[in-house]
Amino acid sequence: MAIRWGRLQPTIWAVMFLVATATAAGAESDRASKPSEFMLLVQIALLIAVGRGLGELMQRIGQPSVIGELLGGLLLGPSLFGWLWPSAHDVVFPPSGEQKALLDGIAQFGILLLLLLTGMETDLRLVRKVGRAAMTISVAGIAVPFVCGFALGEFLPQSLLPHPEQRLIASLFLGTALSISSVKIVAVVVREMNFMRRNAGQIIVASAIIDDTVGWIIIAVIVSLASRGTLDLLSVTQALFGTLAFLAVSFTVGRRLVFRLIRWANDNLVSSAAVITVILLLMSVMAMITHLIGVHTVLGAFIAGVLVGESPILTRQIDERLRGLISSLFMPVFFGLAGLSADLTVLKDPAVLGLTAALVLIASIGKFGGAFVGGALGGLTRQESYALASGMNARGSTEVIIATIGLSMGVLSPTMFSMIVTMAILTTMAMPPMLRSALARLPLGRVEKERLEREEIEQRGFVANLERLLLAVDESSNAKFAAHLAGLLAGGRGLPITVLHVGANAKLHEQNRADQERREAAVINAAKASAEADADGGGDVDIISRISEKTAPEAIAEEARKGFDLLVIGMNEVAGPDGGFDRRIDDLTSGFDGPLAIAAAKGVHESEPTANAWKILVPVSGSNVSRRGAEVAIALARLSREPLQVVYVSTTRDKGARRTSPSMSLAPEEAILKEVAATAARYDINVTTRLRANTAPEVAILQEIAASRADLVVIGVDRIQGDRLNFGSVAATVLGKSKASVLLVSDGVVRTKD
Repeated sequence: MAIRWGRLQPTIWAVMFLVATATAAGAESDRASKPSEFMLLVQIALLIAVGRGLGELMQRIGQPSVIGELLGGLLLGPSLFGWLWPSAHDVVFPPSGEQKALLDGIAQFGILLLLLLTGMETDLRLVRKVGRAAMTISVAGIAVPFVCGFALGEFLPQSLLPHPEQRLIASLFLGTALSISSVKIVAVVVREMNFMRRNAGQIIVASAIIDDTVGWIIIAVIVSLASRGTLDLLSVTQALFGTLAFLAVSFTVGRRLVFRLIRWANDNLVSSAAVITVILLLMSVMAMITHLIGVHTVLGAFIAGVLVGESPILTRQIDERLRGLISSLFMPVFFGLAGLSADLTVLKDPAVLGLTAALVLIASIGKFGGAFVGGALGGLTRQESYALASGMNARGSTEVIIATIGLSMGVLSPTMFSMIVTMAILTTMAMPPMLRSALARLPLGRVEKERLEREEIEQRGFVANLERLLLAVDESSNAKFAAHLAGLLAGGRGLPITVLHVGANAKLHEQNRADQERREAAVINAAKASAEADADGGGDVDIISRISEKTAPEAIAEEARKGFDLLVIGMNEVAGPDGGFDRRIDDLTSGFDGPLAIAAAKGVHESEPTANAWKILVPVSGSNVSRRGAEVAIALARLSREPLQVVYVSTTRDKGARRTSPSMSLAPEEAILKEVAATAARYDINVTTRLRANTAPEVAILQEIAASRADLVVIGVDRIQGDRLNFGSVAATVLGKSKASVLLVSDGVVRTKD
């Protein structure tokens, strides 16, 4: 790709201006002999401008942006700027400890934020899914280069060690730096190549996740060793067991605690970015805990990120808000400072250059060979093993963080630090073209192709993107039926549910305690059954019950601002006397603009609201809302032994698209039915289809209910603009005349009536 240097001219002029300004102000700073806020701002501005500018350039030539940020620090450091203009370099980046400490403090907090973001990107479900192959690859990929790096450290000249008596610690640092892949670099490249959902791409990312996790545990133990200066088995054992205890508590009690903290902040705090504040406090507390048990703070930040990423709500919003600040400020400052600390002029020494070449060679061969052997042991083909070994060779950010920790603790010398940074840059720059070439040669099998097509459709779907449900109920049997349906929807993915009691006696808490417990039991039992039916189920469903002192519409409106994806309503009276909805349902939905699901228990569900009578019928047409209804029907049908009944009915919006030739008139309808059947096949749900394209839709649906003896009909409907809740004449007719239970699922967009 051609580089248009003209686009970089503003950045170049800005850098020159900052350097000139800093140089002019340098004399006053020197006379003051104290840290300068002005110089700190100049340093940050330079690191951001040069780092982000070069990061943009790297991305244009197919490299990760972190390489540009590292190169930015190298250019501003003694490797170039300090070599060409030493006096100006000493003014802009003075060697005084006080001034450097200001920038270093920002960079150290940046490390924690980087690890928080890395943890949030860690997909534990992906690791579990490809666990065997990923584990063997990761273990072999760590062990081989670690042994090679440790052996190299044992034979290093004493001149490269700041403390020759701590050679063991330096060798452990070097072995760790050579063995751990950077999950951020690997994930970015795999994602940019559109290979994240490929089998090989999933194994590569999962292996990198295990690499990173194991690496931070190893580095935490090594830091504990380094802080004591000797191999104290008692101290190492304490640090190791402390780390294991911290991990055990984090992934049991901590997982639920983090979720509840995020939900509490979102639901109760009115200040802006309250959730981000809670997450930053959580990260800081966990980092301090790991420091107190004798390991490095980065482990606490990383695990905090994993727990935040595992939270079932707000993960997309949190990621978007944090990523911009970290990418634009803390990443260029941290990696730029790492580049500033490296002095590549040491490579002019032939001995150091030779050792650096050996370091890069050992790191590449060790990692590539170990990962390749691990892939073979994990049952992968030679092509898959080659692709995986190519991807695992990227070091990048992880090695730089490890080397920075070693340098700050005095375990690694500046020369060794420069060698490791050089190795990280070269291996990271070599990875993308190697991985692209290897993945391009991987054949796409039929099963994998079908899975990718299904997942692409599902990602655009409704049910797959739900994060939390709001259930509004009274004390009726229909409320229990709605709670059962909500539990089925939530159980497959472990979605949290808030149950809002809006009955006539809702304020009498003690009198309604039994009703609350019954409602919650219906949700929990249905959720457990749904989770057991789904191999990738989300497990337990967290339930909160609320009784508001406000009126029902006010209570719904108050809850709506907290960010619910679906309002499920279960009230005693659904239909009103005039053919519309009951006035209470009108009032409830007036304050909620999102998608609705209104349940009406009939037939067997009137007497047994939680009965597993699931002969489900879903009408479909060419509209998006009908597809939404089909998605909900598929999610509910996972517990049914009966086939899902899908009937195509024509609506007003479909008539303009119908073909005039009688022999060709059914092709679009058949395509829609086939699409629904393909989506259901992912959950091993059998489907029977029927066409009723030449009958009025409400008549066709009622006829099909009678013919199929359905227990539940799920209909996707439009929400029509007006003073009262209105889903149109078809929904009203079916709701009034159906002998089967009805679930109406509407979109969240108010549509104008034609």
